[in-house]
Amino acid sequence: MTRIVHARALVLGLVTALALAACGGTDTTSAPAEGKGLEKTSIKVGALPIPDPAALYIANAKGFFKAEGLTVEPVIIQGGAAALPQIKSGALDISHTNYVSTFLAASKGEKIKVVGDVYQAAPNTFNLMVPKDSQLHSVADLKGKTVLVNTLNNIGTLTVEATLKVAGLTKDDIKFVEKPFPDMANALTAGQGDAAWMTEPFITATQSQSGFRKLADTMSGQTADLPIAAWMATEEWTKKYPKTLAAFQRAIAKAQQLVASDRKEVEAVLPTYTKLDAKTASVITLGTFPTSLNETRLQRVADLMLEYKYIQSPLDVKTILVGASG
Repeated sequence: MTRIVHARALVLGLVTALALAACGGTDTTSAPAEGKGLEKTSIKVGALPIPDPAALYIANAKGFFKAEGLTVEPVIIQGGAAALPQIKSGALDISHTNYVSTFLAASKGEKIKVVGDVYQAAPNTFNLMVPKDSQLHSVADLKGKTVLVNTLNNIGTLTVEATLKVAGLTKDDIKFVEKPFPDMANALTAGQGDAAWMTEPFITATQSQSGFRKLADTMSGQTADLPIAAWMATEEWTKKYPKTLAAFQRAIAKAQQLVASDRKEVEAVLPTYTKLDAKTASVITLGTFPTSLNETRLQRVADLMLEYKYIQSPLDVKTILVGASG
């Protein structure tokens, strides 16, 4: 969390979600930007310190938000589930999230909306990692062990469960423990877990710095090319600030086009909001950056959640999306 970044056709109303990096927003409504008529000109957007939200930082650096009359403050979050209370309280206006946490919340009646697509998996972008001297050599060896994930009941736990199934195990055969991505390596070294579900840049960093090794790629088989991350906001927020949302979407769409078509753009921005150096940024494995919010593709996540009983009844994802295509 080196794979090729695939460009895709930009769809009108694109992901307004690529704000993967801003946090808690106060509900202070600024005066409309001159000539823009925005209901709110300063917003906070939650984001994880991983490649997914690259477009958020690029949109800031290249002045795309400024051109729309927006000031965007990125705020680091631990995960989508952890960010949900923050967007509900107004501490965040928009946040990076994963589809599993968001669809789970929606299935429980939370008035949440997906306002943009952010990231899609590719081989070796979300791996189960173990220390170099670990006695674990296969997924079957995880029986009775502890697996670290950034948050519970999210994309990590779901894809680990799918990986366990191939080895004849279930979630009841292991113990999931929450740990922020940046703390996972030290936690494993300290014996606080046996394996960790990691994404880039932590996969490459732990391999090069500590000799960690891959136990399994959790994005293969049933979960290959799985949609991973999105931008979310509350339904109330999207209705209260429609012009602000549209401005965010336009700016993020421009930036998403860049990251989708030019890996160098991602490599250049990663060291500005992660602890990754330029050399490591040039060799990490990247997923793809979708440029449209496609309900057919995203329905696959909800169907997988139903299969693994994350939700108890079918979920029609198009009811949650704002600006979806086909």
